[in-house]
Amino acid sequence: MKYQTRIGFALAAIMAVGGFQLGKAQAAVKVQTVDYKQGDTTLEGWLVYDDAKQGKLPGVVVFPAYHGPTNEEKEVAQRLARMGYVAFVADVYGKGIRPQDAKDAGAEMGKYMKDRPLLRQRAEAAFDQLRHNPHVDTAKMAAIGYCFGGAGALDLARSGAPLKAVVSFHGVLTSPTPQDDAHIKGRVLALHGADDPIVNAQAQDAFKKEMTDAKVDWELVLYSGAVHAFTEKSAGNDPSKGAAYNAKADKRSWEEMTRLLKETL
Repeated sequence: MKYQTRIGFALAAIMAVGGFQLGKAQAAVKVQTVDYKQGDTTLEGWLVYDDAKQGKLPGVVVFPAYHGPTNEEKEVAQRLARMGYVAFVADVYGKGIRPQDAKDAGAEMGKYMKDRPLLRQRAEAAFDQLRHNPHVDTAKMAAIGYCFGGAGALDLARSGAPLKAVVSFHGVLTSPTPQDDAHIKGRVLALHGADDPIVNAQAQDAFKKEMTDAKVDWELVLYSGAVHAFTEKSAGNDPSKGAAYNAKADKRSWEEMTRLLKETL
C-alpha cells in the first residue's frame, strides 16, 4: 500500500506540473522585436500578443513617452495582449536611439515637436506595421500614447487613419494645424492630471476648442491631485516637481481606457 501511495503521489505531481506547463503554453503572451522602416530610417518596435487567442484580433498602437520604448510601454502592451488585443509599441526616434536621461530625452522629443509632419510619418509607419499583421482585424484599431506619445497617437488620428479610438495619457494635446482635427474618424479620450503644470489648463482649453470646432467625439477626464506623468512609476512621488506617479489616477485612467476600447473595438 505504501508503494502504491508513493506512486499515486508521484503521478499526481507529474500531472500537476504537466497541467501547469500546458496552461502556460496555451496562454503565453509573446513579445517580438520588429524592425520596420519610415523612409530610409530603421525603427525598432515590439509586437505583443497572446498566441493562445485564435482568429483576427483588434490592434492597438502604443506610443511611448519621451524616453522612447521602455519596459513600462512593454508592460502596457502585455496587459493589452492579455485583454485580447494585438499591441505594437511604436518607435519614433529610430533604432538604437534610446535617451538615458531627461536632458537627452527632452532634446530628442524636441526634434519631433518642432517637426510635426515627421512625427506624423513615424506614427503612420507604426500603424502600417501593425495593420499589415495577419492576426489584426484592420476594422478594429486604436492608438494610445503617454506624454509625448499622446501627441503621436493624436497626430496619427489627425492624419485620417481609420482608428476607432484614440487615448492620450497625460499627453501633448494640441496641434499646430488644428484644421487637421476634422480628419479624426474615431472617439478621442484624453486622461489628464488636473494639476499638470506642463500641459496646463490653457492647453486643455485649447484642446477642447479644437475638438469641438472639428465636431470630434471627445472626452477629457481630469484627476484631482495628479500632475504630469501620473502613470509612470519612474517619475517618482513628488508632485511639486510637476511630474510624479499617482497610483489612484493610474488605476482610474486605465479603467477609462478599457471602457472605451471595449465600446469601440
